[in-house]
Amino acid sequence: MSNSARFEFGENWRRFLASVDERRIEAAKRSLREMLGEESLAGKSFLDVGCGSGLFSLAARQLGASVRSFDLDDQSVACANELKRRFCPNDPDWCVEKGSAADPDYLAALGKFDIVYCWGVLHHTGDLWGALEGVCGIVRDGGRLCLAIYNDQGYVSQGWRLIKQAYHRLPRILRPCLVLAVAAWLATARLATTLVAVALRLVTLRNPWVPIGNWMAEVRQARSRGMHWWRDLVDWVGGYPFEVARPEAVFNFCRDRGFSLAYLTTQGGGHGCNEFVFVKRGGLGR
Repeated sequence: MSNSARFEFGENWRRFLASVDERRIEAAKRSLREMLGEESLAGKSFLDVGCGSGLFSLAARQLGASVRSFDLDDQSVACANELKRRFCPNDPDWCVEKGSAADPDYLAALGKFDIVYCWGVLHHTGDLWGALEGVCGIVRDGGRLCLAIYNDQGYVSQGWRLIKQAYHRLPRILRPCLVLAVAAWLATARLATTLVAVALRLVTLRNPWVPIGNWMAEVRQARSRGMHWWRDLVDWVGGYPFEVARPEAVFNFCRDRGFSLAYLTTQGGGHGCNEFVFVKRGGLGR
């Protein structure tokens, strides 16, 4: 795949850095604590696969873990190093480097980790299952693998692939227009769905505020990880390569390699990422 067809994630994260403050860092830390079920990561080794901005590497380090971060994109590596400079200068327990989740030799040379965090990354490598194979191999027995992988929506996912390809064919000056068009489309569709649900509940004499409350809960959840809505949207529309997987396919793949499922959030039939935390069972797997 040519470089022109690969989304410049690092450029997007570079723009995100200006919005990183203590509030966003605290939100990222809270997200990790809730997902892992631990208040502290002291004594744990944490590998951030495809670290992007470095926000979750920073959160893990502030929670006490020794952290190793890598990304294929030079600007992403620079972003993580900038966060380290700002918040953890000269910290020997946080290493940032360039590397690829799709390079099995590189992964094997990293060693084993207590927590391997790979959030929204493998589906952009161009080899989702090969990269997942490599990532599974670097989790220590008893360690955890945290994954977020795009949900397979069948024909809808094929439509998203066309949108992403169109993004890369457009001149750079026109790409924000496509992002805005997608944002308007998604908001309109969500509003229409909510209004229909409200109307149905009114007709059946049920509480009409429930669908609105559900929508607001989705908005709050989207904000809870400390990310920026516009940067997330640009990432979603432009993110390419683009692969998807059904949650049962991810579960079966990891189970066959000695993992048990500890945490799961699915998108049902919707777009976005299914979220997993797997625990590696000692002495099992390939």
